[in-house]
Amino acid sequence: MALEEYAAKRTFANTPEPAPGKTKSKPGAYFCVQRHDATRLHYDFRLEIDGVLKSWAVPKGPSLDPAVKHLAAHVEDHPVEYGDFEGTIPAGNYGAGSVMLWDRGTFDLLGDTSADDQIKRGDLKFRLHGEKLNGDFALVLMKGRGKGNEWLIIKKKDEFATPAWDIEGYAYSVLSGRTQEEIARNLPAKKAKRKTSGAADRVWSSSRPATRAIAKPATSASKPAPKKKLPKSIPAA
Repeated sequence: MALEEYAAKRTFANTPEPAPGKTKSKPGAYFCVQRHDATRLHYDFRLEIDGVLKSWAVPKGPSLDPAVKHLAAHVEDHPVEYGDFEGTIPAGNYGAGSVMLWDRGTFDLLGDTSADDQIKRGDLKFRLHGEKLNGDFALVLMKGRGKGNEWLIIKKKDEFATPAWDIEGYAYSVLSGRTQEEIARNLPAKKAKRKTSGAADRVWSSSRPATRAIAKPATSASKPAPKKKLPKSIPAA
């Protein structure tokens, strides 16, 4: 899929989305996930391959639970610049609605064949290094189904696998710390952003290593205060 399809669907004078431009080489392959509240809420999963962002629309979003296999529709390529995009696409434009930069980082291609060859055969394997998503994943084409663009995104069993992982517990931007509603209302970025790892040349990043996206265990309850001693002149009950 070429960027001509991406450009043909958009009027850049009317949308804040980036037009295709000259991209610079980067130290590692970039990935991002954008939470897009358009006609229907969905997640756009993107991998930087051959100078563009190969993209899949995932209605239920990716998961860290290996038992979950979510539909991922292969859509048009996006420019690498789109990996930084967060904001609201105005009504009347293609994909109108708020877009959150939900996760980002880098990825390693797995296997001995190129990403292009893996996509052609319908079995793309990779390892993510993100703020929320980490570990080994696969995108697998559902052959003989629908329009031919229907894939499944699957988490492999590894140290990052998390049974019953709930994506709704992570509905905040790694770029601005905002919720979807705050982005739609064009509210300013949070003063204290949650730090993210991955591509250091992006708008906002951290040198801290990626951490596993699981909730912190609750702290133990504090011990009750010791009972006060009664004066000797007052007998205890």
